[in-house]
Amino acid sequence: MILINEINEKIKQRPPFQMIDRVVEITPNESAKGIKCVSVNEPYFMGHFPGAPIMPGVLIIESCAQLCSLVFEADGTDKDNIYVLLKVDGFKFIKAVIPGDVLNIEVVKTKILGPITTFDCKVLVDGNIYSKGTLSFTKVPKDTIYQR
Repeated sequence: MILINEINEKIKQRPPFQMIDRVVEITPNESAKGIKCVSVNEPYFMGHFPGAPIMPGVLIIESCAQLCSLVFEADGTDKDNIYVLLKVDGFKFIKAVIPGDVLNIEVVKTKILGPITTFDCKVLVDGNIYSKGTLSFTKVPKDTIYQR
């Protein structure tokens, strides 16, 4: 199990954009299961939607992507590279995520094709699938991101 303080050492995102609260299972370079506790106090709920707060789908995808990044780099030692999201494929949002939900996120590496790595992702709440899809990533040297 990886708790929040250790996640902070390994993941490159920080609050309010850090979307993984706990890793309950991880097999480095293969798969992981993690938790995101959805709180009404999260800033995006102020505008999405007033009176009927729903977690934006793109942030559900981001939660999956952050868990995938921990599969790539479970020890958090690659300071020179960032795994960037290249493609979101077939993501379906089956039921709305609302404040109070606990997202149980599962990611499994399914394919490596040259520099591209693909994961199947599932998000469950109370044992029911709320969303699922596929994410593809590549590794980019940090020092090349801001070169034009």
